[in-house]
Amino acid sequence: MNGVPNNIILVGLMGAGKTTVGKVLAKRLGKVFIDSDHEIEKRCGVKIPTIFEMEGEDGFRKREASVIKDLVALDNIVLATGGGSVLLPENRENLREFGYVIYLRANPHDLWLRTRHDKSRPLLNTPNPQKKFRELFAIRDPLYTSIAHQIIDTGRPNVNQLTNQLVMQLELLN
Repeated sequence: MNGVPNNIILVGLMGAGKTTVGKVLAKRLGKVFIDSDHEIEKRCGVKIPTIFEMEGEDGFRKREASVIKDLVALDNIVLATGGGSVLLPENRENLREFGYVIYLRANPHDLWLRTRHDKSRPLLNTPNPQKKFRELFAIRDPLYTSIAHQIIDTGRPNVNQLTNQLVMQLELLN
């Protein structure tokens, strides 16, 4: 596996498959899997919706930036980031500089279908989550694209097919 980068970072909107694909990819590549949202919860001792409720999105983003800075300094990891991690310029710089960034891109309708029963996502606690996904995609897609070394359209392939595709492409890197 000569071409596989030291650190692989997965970005994309919520529901794109970052955690699911990341776990399988890390296992296949012999790397440690880390989910930045889970790390934030571990450090704070509360779930992300509680952080949003108590500190607002700005407070959460500050915590997220600190965690990302720490995580990208690690070696031999697959890091699944939170969907909004790209909103802060310092996160975009750290992610791009310290890892090989893969943007798992999915269209807003597919993302809504995947997440419509999940009540743990604060940004989707709105009367029209489909509209929210379209808004988030419009804002974040250019940011994900700007830092991505590679873009993968997730569409409908299953996790194993997607992981196989990623592993083959990563092995071809020089």
